[in-house]
Amino acid sequence: MDEEKMSEQQLKRKGGLKTIPFIMTNEIFERVASIGLTANMTIYLTKEYHMTPATSAIVLLIWGAVTNFLPIFGAFLSDSYLGRFRVIAIGSVACLNGMVLLWLTAELPGAKPPACDLALHKCQSPSHSQLALLYSAFALISVGTGGIRPCSLAFGADQFNRPDNPQNERTLQTFFNWYYASVGVSVIIAVTVIIYIQDKKGWRVGFGVPVVLMALSIICFLLGYFLYVKVRGRKSMLTGLAQVVVASVRNRQLVFPSEADDDWWYHREKGSKIMVPTEKIRCLNKACVVRNPEKDLNPDGAAADPWKLCTVEQVEYLKSMVRVMPIWSTGIMAAVIISQHSFPALQANSMDRHMSSRFEIPASSFVVFGITTLTLWVAIYDRLIVPRLANITGRPRGLTLKQRMGIGLVLSCAATAVAATVERTRRRRAIEQGVADNEKAVIDMSAMWLVPQYCLTGLSEAFNIIGQIEFYYSELPKTMASIAVALLSLGWGVGDLVGALIVVLVKKISAGNGRVGWLDSNLNEGHYDYYYWILTLLSVVNVFYFLVCSWAYGEEGKNRFGEKDDLVEELASKSGELSIVL
Repeated sequence: MDEEKMSEQQLKRKGGLKTIPFIMTNEIFERVASIGLTANMTIYLTKEYHMTPATSAIVLLIWGAVTNFLPIFGAFLSDSYLGRFRVIAIGSVACLNGMVLLWLTAELPGAKPPACDLALHKCQSPSHSQLALLYSAFALISVGTGGIRPCSLAFGADQFNRPDNPQNERTLQTFFNWYYASVGVSVIIAVTVIIYIQDKKGWRVGFGVPVVLMALSIICFLLGYFLYVKVRGRKSMLTGLAQVVVASVRNRQLVFPSEADDDWWYHREKGSKIMVPTEKIRCLNKACVVRNPEKDLNPDGAAADPWKLCTVEQVEYLKSMVRVMPIWSTGIMAAVIISQHSFPALQANSMDRHMSSRFEIPASSFVVFGITTLTLWVAIYDRLIVPRLANITGRPRGLTLKQRMGIGLVLSCAATAVAATVERTRRRRAIEQGVADNEKAVIDMSAMWLVPQYCLTGLSEAFNIIGQIEFYYSELPKTMASIAVALLSLGWGVGDLVGALIVVLVKKISAGNGRVGWLDSNLNEGHYDYYYWILTLLSVVNVFYFLVCSWAYGEEGKNRFGEKDDLVEELASKSGELSIVL
């Protein structure tokens, strides 16, 4: 039921703290289940589907790109048509179906190629039907994630977004705190406990546990059905931006009114403080010029055809987004670096991972060092470093957002350089120990040598990705808060595609003329260190590109919209945890 159609008595019985256990349980179980499946997928594809490291990396990067693109579509459906509750429910069911299919790939004997010795290089490749089942599971999980991730936080906020209760603002802040804390704990549980189960109990149990958790997630969410405030979907901001593009193209032959004309030539929202559009990107201004008031406007002042006439506000919203796009594009390479999980997991699998004689860290769990570094640094930076930097720089946040993003890009260069150095050492040790021709051999070198690159990657994310989130929130108008999150998700998606393209090119070029490729299935015979040096070079180029874009952008905080509402302020203040959410 739409909130606007409820009686006052019905409205008071819905929403509030009583709905949070259902929403939080759904979110926690879903994240533990989905992240627990994806984090260890490199090992599963190489061992069970006999994919080469390069092929598995390409598959997972493309899967990651799809997973990052779909939340934008899910947010659009939620805002424009279905509402958040329905999108979360549909996404949860799709995610469960995908996890069941993935579990079947481990449970059914004919769902994957027969077991073999990978070192002999005579393993049977997966059939088209086997790959179809696997990729169908990936697709359904991506669809489910695209429905849950963009709506869960906002749906929880809907339960407190009522002006009739003055305590809602304080309660909303409590909800945000618990939400972000639970997400962080969920990620850590997923990359430790779930991966440990997969590593020790096998894939059947390791994939079955997430299925059970996802089923419990849906049950818990639906149990609160009659308690939720369910707001019906309305016009999406993305639709408004698309209307500006279409209207400006349709009106491209229009001659601008002269400066002597009155302001009524520009279509404005009632009560708007923005009277005329800016002169930057002037071609978009044609979208809001009123040519014939009798034909272009309805009696109530609204546009007769919103795809032919937009408001000045819509035009300026699009301009503000276009203005941040060069800065946004510099984050693509950062996303490529942060998404490098496939090859480090395989490296860890070939090294000594024992913490003691009885405990061995799963190869895919080393990512927890990056997550821990990010979380600790955000707390240290916010509580200890910012106050001291603020005294030195005179800025409330210590450093400007562009400075933080730039530092993150430099750290990403350091992370790949360290990764290249460690891999060169690991490969040399394998040759010295006479096991270079045995890709399953575990060399006498501690996998803890991989920890510094994970920590540097976590620091890079803490500076650059969190800086991006705050930058979008501060530079875009308050009504575009959802677009700010969508931009980051879009950047991750493009970064995954670029990462897949880099792997494809390196694999193809390095293996020409009968040579052993850099990304050979045998890490010891390949040259993965060269691959990391290529990433380092591209990252260095990206740093200089960022400096140019930063200079061209100019000073921060110069947009025309200024103020932000409480929700945006709260989201911006929680940007450290938000990066984990994404």
